[in-house]
Amino acid sequence: MIDRPGPNPQNGSRPAIKSPRAALEPESAPPPPPASRHARNQWVVIGNLIITILLVGLVGGMAAFLYARQAFVAQGPLQQDRAVFIERGSTAEAIAQTLERNGVINSALLFSAAVQLYGVRGDLKWGEYLFPRGASTAEALAIVLDGKPIEYRVTIPEGLTSEQIVGRLRDNDVLTGDIARIPREGSLLPDTYRFTRGTTRQQMIDQMTQFQTRLLQQIWARRSQDLPLRTPEELVILASIVEKETGKAEERPRVAGVFVNRLNRRMRLQSDPTIIYGIVGGRGALGRPILQSEIQRLTPYNTYQIDGLPPTPIANPGRAAMEAVANPVRHRDLFFVADGTGGHVFAETLEQHNRNVANWRRIERERAEAAGTPAATADTPAAPAGTPPRATTR
Repeated sequence: MIDRPGPNPQNGSRPAIKSPRAALEPESAPPPPPASRHARNQWVVIGNLIITILLVGLVGGMAAFLYARQAFVAQGPLQQDRAVFIERGSTAEAIAQTLERNGVINSALLFSAAVQLYGVRGDLKWGEYLFPRGASTAEALAIVLDGKPIEYRVTIPEGLTSEQIVGRLRDNDVLTGDIARIPREGSLLPDTYRFTRGTTRQQMIDQMTQFQTRLLQQIWARRSQDLPLRTPEELVILASIVEKETGKAEERPRVAGVFVNRLNRRMRLQSDPTIIYGIVGGRGALGRPILQSEIQRLTPYNTYQIDGLPPTPIANPGRAAMEAVANPVRHRDLFFVADGTGGHVFAETLEQHNRNVANWRRIERERAEAAGTPAATADTPAAPAGTPPRATTR
């Protein structure tokens, strides 16, 4: 017999009968107690703090940005224009430090930050730049980005020897390095050359050689075909003599014509500058009149004593002298002598030439008397440059 539970003696109800499966399931845990007011207040405080920090950071960042921007475009510390050299291969940081060290900008950090911000690290260029008085950091950055360094000039006059040209380059304190060897006579083109700080002297020599080679090829290609010259080198040799004989551009084609006529007639050139080169070589200047004994001295360059052209040029001729030799004036003149005004007087015959020489001698005597110069005695000076005193045939 199975006992059934009876009614609850307290309330008279029967107890609930659970199923076997329900009896096996665990009872659900009671819900957590509600958060206390104190905990909620902590999270509010933390949230407010974070928002406050973000707002302060944002305002501070904006203020810092505006300050940096103002400093970037503000007038710089330079009191006067200044040239600053930025070495090849300098990093952005090194450039910034160089500018700050030279008083161009106030802050190398600001310059570097601007380079990073604009993404121009690889666009900065080396060289020597002129920064104007009061240049801002922005202007300084633009100058280095623009890459237009200061240009210098060196002028090489026509008629200098290669040794003299090398001397001029060595005297220039902007150029760097040395020149390995004296270039071949006549291989350099006289001109005005531009360069920037950091250029080497050998680079200048290489440029002059390259320009001379290119120009000579062009001139040789358009020369008169009946010239008594076999090679471009011979053209340079004769052009160097023309260059040394006259400094007047308008006379060069006529002087060239005299020497071409002499070569065609197999007459000796009898050019005084060749005597001088035979005595002093690449040094160029004799520093005194030529003596009669030096006219008689045999050297490979003395065109009073040798036939035809000397073995090498006696100087570096310019474009005008080479053009004059390539296309000389057609005439019958065989002589010329100084006229006392810086130019020359030309003659076809020896008789005419002797009268011109006598007139020049008179001018020389008058100048010597006015200057109180004593007359020469033993070894007397010869005729002045550009004065063949006689026609000597082969």
